[in-house]
Amino acid sequence: MQQDFTRFHAEAQAADDQAINPTGDADLGALVDRGRRNLLKGGLGMAAFGFLAGGLGLSRQARADGLIGFSGVPTQHALDFDRVIVPPGYSARPFFSWGDAVLADAPAWNPDASDDWQAQLKQAGDNHDGMHFFPFPDAPDDHGLLVINHEYVNPTLHPAGMTFVDGRRPLDEVRKEQAAHGLSIIEVKKDAQGRWQRLLPSRYNRRLSAMTPMRLSGPLAGHDAMKTAADPEGLEVIGTLNNCSSGFTPWGTYLICEENWHNYFINRDRDDFARRVSHKRYGLASEGTSKLYAWETADPRFDATPDAAQPHGGYVNEPHRFGWVVEVDPFDPDSQPVKRTAFGRYCRECSVLSLGPDGRMAVYSGDDTKGEYVYKFVPTGRFDAANPRASRDLLDEGTLYVARFDEGGQGQWLALVHGQNGLTAENGFASQAEVLLNARAAADRAGATPMDRPEWVAVHPTTREVYVTLTNNDGRGSKQPVNAANLRPANLHGHILRWNEAGGDPTAITFEWELFLLAGEQPGARDAGGQPVPANLIGTVDGDIFSSPDGLAFDGEGRLWIETDYEDSEAPMQAMGCNQLLCADPRTRQVKRFLVGPRGCEITGITWSPDYRAMWINVQHPELSYPASDGKTRPRATTVLITRDDGGVIGS
Repeated sequence: MQQDFTRFHAEAQAADDQAINPTGDADLGALVDRGRRNLLKGGLGMAAFGFLAGGLGLSRQARADGLIGFSGVPTQHALDFDRVIVPPGYSARPFFSWGDAVLADAPAWNPDASDDWQAQLKQAGDNHDGMHFFPFPDAPDDHGLLVINHEYVNPTLHPAGMTFVDGRRPLDEVRKEQAAHGLSIIEVKKDAQGRWQRLLPSRYNRRLSAMTPMRLSGPLAGHDAMKTAADPEGLEVIGTLNNCSSGFTPWGTYLICEENWHNYFINRDRDDFARRVSHKRYGLASEGTSKLYAWETADPRFDATPDAAQPHGGYVNEPHRFGWVVEVDPFDPDSQPVKRTAFGRYCRECSVLSLGPDGRMAVYSGDDTKGEYVYKFVPTGRFDAANPRASRDLLDEGTLYVARFDEGGQGQWLALVHGQNGLTAENGFASQAEVLLNARAAADRAGATPMDRPEWVAVHPTTREVYVTLTNNDGRGSKQPVNAANLRPANLHGHILRWNEAGGDPTAITFEWELFLLAGEQPGARDAGGQPVPANLIGTVDGDIFSSPDGLAFDGEGRLWIETDYEDSEAPMQAMGCNQLLCADPRTRQVKRFLVGPRGCEITGITWSPDYRAMWINVQHPELSYPASDGKTRPRATTVLITRDDGGVIGS
């Protein structure tokens, strides 16, 4: 079991990490030496903390006492480490694990057997990821809905792992895997002792999965490219896949982000695959089986090979129906989730909203693949705080932009609009629908900057300054050229960028950017050109290096929380110990280690109660036996609740 588990995650990460972007921007390639040296010499004024020198609008107490108030925890290197540790004065307890009941009639999870797929539809799914706490207005600090993504599934979903019978997957296993994807909505509340509990039964508790019907809306709803043999009108999709990070709106809805959905499909027609940009540019499999689970051997809608004998080519368009933002109303258990196609289609990591004082907004996303791009979507309409429900369809109309990070710290948002930036019929974009369907190819044509796996985005709560994690890219310098914003060849450890929109306007089309932190460097490090790396740019934690920043979020006082995701079983990474939750001060770049997770996991997903006295994070794909930590029970993805023993604000 252990060998199968480790091998599966290595194969899954290899599939996710494949560079698909065929472009090599010559202008950016010319910056290999000059751009890197200018940046590391402080050409952007970073030694003076760049454009944050004026402060972050924090409380006087936070300024006087320092933003980060806890004692950091040490790294954990033992290969059998199987628990969560937090600083002195804090407590962490497993709160919601794969297999826990969501619906009142769910059976109890059986650690020694496998529940069927009907049971899994009523239980927590696997591999918890992005999440958000939605408070009830009558008791916002004590009562709310916790909404949690389930990204993908582990082989341990089945007691004996995933199986093949005569080269095909058993349908019951596939159904259980589909049921373990999606989303859980659970009601949570403090009890009489002030201890957070899950409520069961609850009219709000709900599971979404890869089998839940979802409505298509926006420019591609009903478009020919969305029609299949099972959905000839192109208006309803069955399910959501690979829900990674997320977002939420000021009108009270949750935004699911469909990330590596391409791993679930195959098109075996080599000629069709080669000319179909909507398949090839996204990296669908073209031979063997699909890259993760071979669902197509049991469920034909995941076989995207064109079939002329069926209406609309069978399921050749089914991959077009994934890669979108899915909007869910957690407070209406009868509502149908909506896939918003105005956002564009790619492997979206998150959808983080920045709201201006006049109601105009932008929603930022990273496309989590080596050499892909950073995007923002600007709705046409404005949010009306006096009438939140009027905003329910704001996300169906707007402009999708992609970022170009120029030398010297300037940036430009390039509109992905038919007729602009080379997006014409002559260049393969017959309409705006084609632009959105093939957003990656549109970004290629527009001249966006290929990035080192852009993942989570975070917006500062008072300044609206924007941060993005660039997790890593070992192909930088070979498959993608070095550029000003991605300055290290063979970037194993990643970095974090930040930018300010012109005039503080989230809808602006220009911005100023700078490097915030380089991960994986020691003090005194030099760049590939032999230049010293400025000490304030090196992201060390009490002298230790860290790698692969991934999850990212601000709390209400402006602390930046950073979650890491690297293969901690690999020799180059073992020196950094298990994956971690870090806390950074944006003004000083001080970083402290707040939490260390069990061996083999990714620390991901983060949210708080409105008073910031409760924090939830997710432990995804733990390798040993967490949360039982008994050395024998199957490991379970788990949401962990963290509180201060004195009831204070987390991190202060």
